[in-house]
Amino acid sequence: MTNNLRTRAFAIVLSASFLGLAACSSAPEQDEIERVPNKSAQALYEDAKQTLDSGLYARAIELLSAINARYPFGPYSRQVQMDLVFAYYQTGNTDQALASIDRFIRLNPNHKNLDYMYYMRGLVNIKADENAFQDYFGVDRADRDANRTRVAFQDLSTLINSYPDSAYVPEAKKRLVWLLNKMARYELKVAQYYFEREAYLAAANRGKYVVEHYSQSSYLDSALEIMEKSYEKLGLSDLSEHARQTRELNKR
Repeated sequence: MTNNLRTRAFAIVLSASFLGLAACSSAPEQDEIERVPNKSAQALYEDAKQTLDSGLYARAIELLSAINARYPFGPYSRQVQMDLVFAYYQTGNTDQALASIDRFIRLNPNHKNLDYMYYMRGLVNIKADENAFQDYFGVDRADRDANRTRVAFQDLSTLINSYPDSAYVPEAKKRLVWLLNKMARYELKVAQYYFEREAYLAAANRGKYVVEHYSQSSYLDSALEIMEKSYEKLGLSDLSEHARQTRELNKR
């Protein structure tokens, strides 16, 4: 992978932006590819690289797709596919990005840059779970289903476990902390929902799930608190007291 691509990958931010949504682009149609000048693979890739580095992602997708179609087995084929993933990500086309990543991994199981693809897969799944408008206006979205978040967590965990020496591991670890808190917060929101509707056993079980699976998150105390209150409502004084004591121990 080129140094420029690595630099671009590290520069990616977690939140989607209005600009990114406005530039949202699907895979180019055949006639758009045909309008790309008839040049050599090298000349086209130089144009695509310059366009990509300039942030003109929709145009870069057209150029890269033309190279991919005209020179599928050329010397730039793998790099083109990786660049396409980055461009699709930047335009918010998460479905196309994921399809491209999965195809690359399937066809190149021993490629030297698979760590980058797993890193990007995690970022794409994070972006797929985002809504820039709600984020911008500060809408609390913690009660949304956390499936995409869990998939992103799995992708980045695969990167860390399978490629421990990868240059992307430090950044992936930071994002895992954020994802862990997000998943814990979702479970806690569900627990609070049950508690408010007097479904105390369900609330306690959700709190227990946070304690058992997300003990490293910043929501451990809140989970123990809802367990304590739920067990108290159920008349399970021993379990309620145990949750209270555990909270006290964790505060020391």
